[in-house]
Amino acid sequence: MKNSNHKKIKIEKLILTALLLISIPPIQQPAIAFIPYIYETNTEDLKATSIKLAKTAAQLLHYGQFQEASRLIELAIRLNPKDSRLWSILAEVQVKKNSLNEASKSIAKAKELNPKNARLWFAEASLNLQQDNAKKAILLLQKGLSLEPKNANAYFQLGNARIMQSKLKLALRAFEKASTIKPDFWEALNNQGLVLFEIGKTQKAIDIWRKVLKIKENAEPMLALAAALNQVEKTSQEALILAKQALSQNPNYVSSKYQAEQLWGQKLQEATKQLFKDPDLDWDIERALTNSK
Repeated sequence: MKNSNHKKIKIEKLILTALLLISIPPIQQPAIAFIPYIYETNTEDLKATSIKLAKTAAQLLHYGQFQEASRLIELAIRLNPKDSRLWSILAEVQVKKNSLNEASKSIAKAKELNPKNARLWFAEASLNLQQDNAKKAILLLQKGLSLEPKNANAYFQLGNARIMQSKLKLALRAFEKASTIKPDFWEALNNQGLVLFEIGKTQKAIDIWRKVLKIKENAEPMLALAAALNQVEKTSQEALILAKQALSQNPNYVSSKYQAEQLWGQKLQEATKQLFKDPDLDWDIERALTNSK
């Protein structure tokens, strides 16, 4: 009897427990709301990204991929429009694309952001020289030189601008300043020779070009020296040798138009024409005409 009753009680307890569990509502867990997380970039992130894009654009520009470089640098500027460096890179891209007016606007924007950066003034001056605006270029160069007075290249560009204005003595002074700052600046020395020849100081020009050729064996001073030597002595063998070497190195100098583009004056162009009349140069001139661009 005891065993039967005990079993019955145990079953009843199990039933009651089950009913109790059914009747008690389940404990409600607190609802977890889904909150979308939005990553907001800060200013420093944008700046860092823009610099990376700018570096890539500069690399693409180096390899001649102008369109791709343009897209990247424009994106960099949208991310960080107050960085003057980005605007200057954009200007460089635009120069490569021959969009000089757009490049001028970009440099102007860079200058607005960083007016004390002399290089920006020099860059805008170079653009104006390319557009044959010597007067404005000179003003820009002078402003840049007031900020960076020992920039040899700026004085070189100033000399070129003065040649374009036919102010040869001022040009000579600028080239002399450039070569004083940078003694091995052969381009500045060479242009001193161009000016000296035009103002009738032929021997000084010859001495200068000899000095240049010790620094750099370049076709321009070679041919200029040859023309000057030929003017002094019509039968100069040295002049013929130099002329042959120059035309072989850069056949474009066979053209008076190309000479003028390099800022050669009328006297030097005429002296070169006289040199080219020597029959010993006929074959060299014919080959240069064939190979020139």
